[in-house]
Amino acid sequence: MSRWLRYQSIVFGQVIAACAFSTATFAQPEQLPHLPAPPPMHLVTKSDRSQLDVARDPKARLKANMSLAIDHLTEAEKLTNDKKFDEASAALGSYLGVIGDLRDYIATLDQNKGSTRDLYRHFEIEVRPHIPRLAIIQRTTPASYVLNIKDAEEFIKDTRAEALDSFYGHSVLREPPPQKELTPSAGGPNNPASEKAQVPPAGGVKDPAQPKRP
Repeated sequence: MSRWLRYQSIVFGQVIAACAFSTATFAQPEQLPHLPAPPPMHLVTKSDRSQLDVARDPKARLKANMSLAIDHLTEAEKLTNDKKFDEASAALGSYLGVIGDLRDYIATLDQNKGSTRDLYRHFEIEVRPHIPRLAIIQRTTPASYVLNIKDAEEFIKDTRAEALDSFYGHSVLREPPPQKELTPSAGGPNNPASEKAQVPPAGGVKDPAQPKRP
């Protein structure tokens, strides 16, 4: 009798374990595919705008924008290292917003002035080191956020290209037009008739065209 009870308890335990496994399997939610993260908004915060409005001349505005941009980019790097990717994406959006604001500001200036061309040159120099920094952020970012980092990198490359085109487009030296050569009929230096008239007769031979002395 005890053996029969032991056998029933073993079978009953196996049935309970199988039911529990089936319940746990059906209770697991379906895994959805990883969707790309939404792109960050390119915006200038109120705090940033208040600092930019204080700048009274283009050089001060360039310095203010680039200082804020570097702060936001550094924050995005730190948040990425801390695995806070949503916050890092927001910081990246603030970075891109400040860069875009500076592009729009310089575009409103007189493009024919040398001071404006100098702004474009300094602007290009300032944003050039940002591209490798964005590449490092991309390598440590999950796949769902990588597309946003690539878009940011392309935005900075376009900014550099625009600055270089605006700078070199006004500073290319053009060769002067060639001078027109005088034709022989004009009696210029290339006229052989005039040169022949200036050459004295050789060997003391008198020119028959000269009148004889009495």
